[in-house]
Amino acid sequence: MATLLTLGPPAPPDPASLEAKQEKLLAELRAMGRVLVAYSGGTDSAYLAWAATQALGENAIAITADSASIPESNKRDAERFARDHGIRHQYIATHEFENPDYVQNAPDRCFHCKDELFTCLAEVGRARGFEHIVYGVNMDDLGDYRPGQKAAGIHQVKAPLVEAGLTKAEIRELSRLAGLETWDRPASACLSSRIPYGTPVTVENVKTVEQGEEAIRALGFRQFRVRFHGDLVRIEVAPDELERALTADMARAFTAIFKPLGFHYVTLDLEGYRQGSLNAAIGH
Repeated sequence: MATLLTLGPPAPPDPASLEAKQEKLLAELRAMGRVLVAYSGGTDSAYLAWAATQALGENAIAITADSASIPESNKRDAERFARDHGIRHQYIATHEFENPDYVQNAPDRCFHCKDELFTCLAEVGRARGFEHIVYGVNMDDLGDYRPGQKAAGIHQVKAPLVEAGLTKAEIRELSRLAGLETWDRPASACLSSRIPYGTPVTVENVKTVEQGEEAIRALGFRQFRVRFHGDLVRIEVAPDELERALTADMARAFTAIFKPLGFHYVTLDLEGYRQGSLNAAIGH
């Protein structure tokens, strides 16, 4: 008779391996001398900004794009984290919404966003004597469809988390051990990622999405996405929160949020939240 193999939860990261990878990361950052960190405030970029500050002190600056595609709540969180952990932080204005190749929202939209960001960061670096730009891509990101990585290659932006061999789970654990409150922060892509490819991305529709997501957050949900489909909104809620969303009271609450925002149809996705769900339409 065949024996069934029961797989338990993944083994926790090995502490010795984690320490070695963090030391490799810090050594790589020290060797750069002065770095600008592309900093959104998410788990990966927050850990990288913290590590760069540990390694280089005042010679590391975390820079956040001041863009309509970044939720205001994310900006507030990024500011608070930088302040609380002694990280030099500033904003730079980016202008991707002025680029027709970005607005048309083809599958390479993210390339045009990152191209704009890295172009602006390079200008800051030249003006202030910072030769290196780093960003928070990790080992797990390498297997996903991420055209922004092409822009990083063109601009010679470095990925020290990848060079150190760090996965998302390892970054979360190292962040937890360092006492960083971002260790369990839910993934949060830019607001433009809520718009299906082929639907133009505008300041107006990303701000509509932002208003909806802020209202859902106020209802107490932690991991979710608002997907914009013209006059229809598709709400994705994390599987472990889906039962709470599937009630008549919550249906009324969602309707009260999204009808005034201009949506004719308010829907809840029964598959729940999953990263990159809009990529399914392009086969990635």
